[in-house]
Formats: sequence, C-alpha cells, structure tokens
Amino acid sequence: MAEETPAENGNGAAAPAQPQQVRMQVLAQYVRDLSFENVVVQKGLSAGEVQPDIQVAVSLDARKRPAANQFEVITKFKVTSKNKANGDTLFLLELEYGGTFLIEGVADEQLHPFLLIECPRMLFPFVRRIISDVTRDGGFPALNVDQVDFLSLYRQELARRAQAQAPDKVN
Repeated sequence: MAEETPAENGNGAAAPAQPQQVRMQVLAQYVRDLSFENVVVQKGLSAGEVQPDIQVAVSLDARKRPAANQFEVITKFKVTSKNKANGDTLFLLELEYGGTFLIEGVADEQLHPFLLIECPRMLFPFVRRIISDVTRDGGFPALNVDQVDFLSLYRQELARRAQAQAPDKVN
C-alpha cells in the first residue's frame, strides 16, 4: 500500500490549499476625544420648551501602526440636537473612539475594507453606550444611536472618491 503524502489526496491529485484563517484581536479600545456642549443649560431653557431634531454624522479613519499586523481605527461621531421649533442647537456631542487591532490572514486587497467595516462594527456597541451615557448625564433622555451600516458608509465613500476623481464632462 502506498503512503499518502500531505499534498495528495487518495486519488493522487493535489489536495486543495487550506485558506489562511483570518484572525482579528482587539488589543485596546479608548476614547481619543470627547466633547459635550449643553446649550440648553447655557441658555436657561426648560425641557418643555424644546422639540429635539437629532442628526448623527459618522466618519472613519484607519492607519498602520509600527508593530507587525497592528492597526489603529478611529470612529468619529458628531451628534447634533436642534430644536425643531426654531433651529437652535440644544446640544452638540463629538466623540472620537479608537481601537488598536491585530489583524492576520486578510489579503492586502481586502485590508482597507476590513479595517473600515469590520473593525468599526466591533467598536460600535461601546460608542453607542458612551453616547447614551453622556446625553443622559447631560440632562437629556439617553440617546441610543441606531445601528450604523458601515458597509454602506464604505461604499458611499468609494463612490464619492470616484466621482471626485472623474474628469468634468463638457456638454
């Protein structure tokens, strides 16, 4: 009986290569910057005088760290609440929340989307909790930010960049 080598299966054909296992480990999470401006208190308005209209803006940033396979991802949230009646700002919350990740087994062409989609997904529950706590501690009802579709944000950014790079068409 012939011995089977690791590169062959029982039919003498080469065995399929095992795909490299993706490994992602969160090494650290942190608040990089946090600002909360409570305009209602500064102007002396009572809660009964306001009808909030809340807008949330999200941006992302990622960069390679000096250590092998380590990356820093920063999620930036800007939450603005304005009074529907007159457009006056009620509060402004700005949060930069970061994470340091060890990432292995991701192909180079997939690394950029991985960093800007998967890593922010890991950080989002913590961002949501901070925003909720800060708004509640600021005297407002706790704001539970809706789930963010980071894949959609990534696609929108790619489309925006492609449009910005496209030459202007002359009619």
